[in-house]
Formats: sequence, C-alpha cells, structure tokens
Amino acid sequence: MLTVAVLLILTITLIDVQVPHSVHLGDLLIMVPAIASWYADSRVTALVTVMAVGALMAICMVRGSVNPPQVVALLATSVVVTIGRYLAERRQRELIQVRAVAETAQRAILPALPSRLGPLRLASAYLAAEEDARIGGDLYAAVRTSTGTRLIIGDVRGKGLPAISGAAHLIGTFRDAARRLATLPELADYLDSSVRNNALEDVERDEVEEAFVTATILEIPDDRPLVRSVTCGHPPPLLLRANDVVPLEAGHPAPPLGLGALTQSTYHLDTFSLHATDMLLLYTDGALEARNADGAFYPLAKRLIPHNYRHPAALLDRLRNDLLNHVGGRLGDDAALIAIERHPVGIHHTSEPSVGGQTGRPPYAPLAAGSWTPVARGPQQMR
Repeated sequence: MLTVAVLLILTITLIDVQVPHSVHLGDLLIMVPAIASWYADSRVTALVTVMAVGALMAICMVRGSVNPPQVVALLATSVVVTIGRYLAERRQRELIQVRAVAETAQRAILPALPSRLGPLRLASAYLAAEEDARIGGDLYAAVRTSTGTRLIIGDVRGKGLPAISGAAHLIGTFRDAARRLATLPELADYLDSSVRNNALEDVERDEVEEAFVTATILEIPDDRPLVRSVTCGHPPPLLLRANDVVPLEAGHPAPPLGLGALTQSTYHLDTFSLHATDMLLLYTDGALEARNADGAFYPLAKRLIPHNYRHPAALLDRLRNDLLNHVGGRLGDDAALIAIERHPVGIHHTSEPSVGGQTGRPPYAPLAAGSWTPVARGPQQMR
C-alpha cells in the first residue's frame, strides 16, 4: 500500500507542476491519506500524510504561491484520518483480546470430549447459532467411573448468557454427581433438583417454571455390550448398525430437568444393545429443526445412511458439513453432536437369550425387561 501511495503522490505532483497555474491538481492529494487509512495501519497512514503535505508544499514552491485553504484542508483531513485509523486499530485490538478471552472461557465451560474414554471412541462438535460464539445453551459432558462411562447431552431453554450460565451449572453438577450416585435414575433426580434450585437463585420466581433443560443421560459399561439411558424430554439417540439407523426411543420419557417436582415424575431406565461395530449419535434439536431456504427440516436419520464411517470423527465431519450446507451456512439454533463407538479391543460380550431361533436380541430393542415392546426385525437384521 505504501508503494501505491508514493506513486500516486508523485504522479499528482509531477502533473500539477506541469499544467497551467489556473489548474490546481494538488487538491487530489487529500484523497491519498484517506485511501491509505482503509488498507494500512496508523503508522503507514501517518507516513503517507507527511509525504502528501510535503508534496503539496513542493508544488507551492514551484508555483511560487501558497493556497492556505488547500494546505489547511489537507492537514485537517490527514490528521483526522490518521487519528481515526489509530482508534480503529485500538478498538480492533481490544475486540481481538475480548474474543480470545471469551473463546478461552467458552472452551473451559464446554471442552471437546476426549477421543478415547476407556473402550469408547468419541467425537464431539458444537455449532453455535450466534455469530462469533463457540457455545450457547446446548451442552455435553462425559465422565469415567469405576465401571464405565457416563455421558449427558442437553439443551437449556433460552439463548444468550442465561442459557450459557445454565449449561455451565449443569455440566459442573453432572461431572461431580456422576461419580457419586449409583444409578442413572438417582443421577437424573439429583440433576433435576439442581437445575430447579439454580433457577430459583438466578431468575424471577414467576419464571422458574420456564427454566428447564432437556437431556439424555447415558451409561456405557466397560464389560458389557450395552448402553443404559434416562431420557428427560430430549430427542432419542440414533443407533447406526450396518445400513440401518433407528432411534432408541425411551419407554417412559421423563419431563425436562427442572420440571420433575411439578409432575411428581419418576425416572425410567432403558437399556439397549451396543456392539463393537455399532455407532451411537447423540444430538440436540438444533440439528433436527434446521431448515433450508425452502423451509424443509434437515432429514438427520436419512443423511446417516449408508453407515460406512471408520471413526466417530469422520461421521461428525460429514454431518457438520452436510448440515451447514442444508441451511446455507448458519443454523437458526445451536446444535451439539456426539458420536460414540465401542472399540472392539478388550470387550467381553455376554451371552443373551435367543429370540426367534436366533442367538441374540433384536438389535434395537431394550435389553431390560419392562422398558418397552421389542422392535420386530427380520432374521437378516439379527445379531
């Protein structure tokens, strides 16, 4: 930019000293500092300003006359654009610093899940609807226990800072309680009370009933090919097995966390098979409710077929790109995604009762008695 400015100043100066005195091209020098301020920093802009003023004084000396209004206009404009550029740079530095601090804080609240937890391989992704944001009201977390891995994925009602605060509170509570409480129903009940108590402190009393979190809480033991879950008003996980994708519907879903006391609800435990060749996808409703320009929702389950992903990260990379392409680059609501795969090494499969003359169970039916009616599958889909 400095080279261009120097050439422009020289060109204007040389032409001005050659034309008749009745023509004053020196006025054009006033635009050089202004143009420089668009593309250069304040130091280069100041240097261009000095050069432009020097060129104007040289023109005046050659012509043998000084045009005071012309000189004053150039000086005033140059000072203004230089100061403006300096203030813009300072503002930009402050904005970069604020963004860096915000990004660090957001990553501390919602760090990416590790790629490996015990026998599980994982990948996580967060697509924030807010521009320049990294997180919002969606949340996820994973904790290792003495017998396996516990995970949560959820969506806090609302947007902005209140939703982020609620998500941070629930993540911290989950990480602490997941190691202490024996069963998932007990954990869900504790989280429900924690969300409600936190709402009583943070919002107006008449808004407490509107403070809630939809969530799915899961437990994947290390030594058994299954997954246990408690659903609290959240979309069901999707099980990817061979070329089939089926939602793991809860038998008796509970209300969202924070509303349990209002409905006297109990938390039902569902159990599903999860083999080494399966992949489990957890998500929030931002992925389901994403619309394209025609208003069509994103067909999440259909886009996962065929299932030929070698790693959970590959699944999420493709899903994230496909989802953003569907909506044209930006979601209308936050979306959190977790992909889980049980690594085959070190897994001890337990025997299961036969179903329909085949060893094993219908692949998407709960293993626990009383959860729900098993899904009927053909023999070719049995494991």
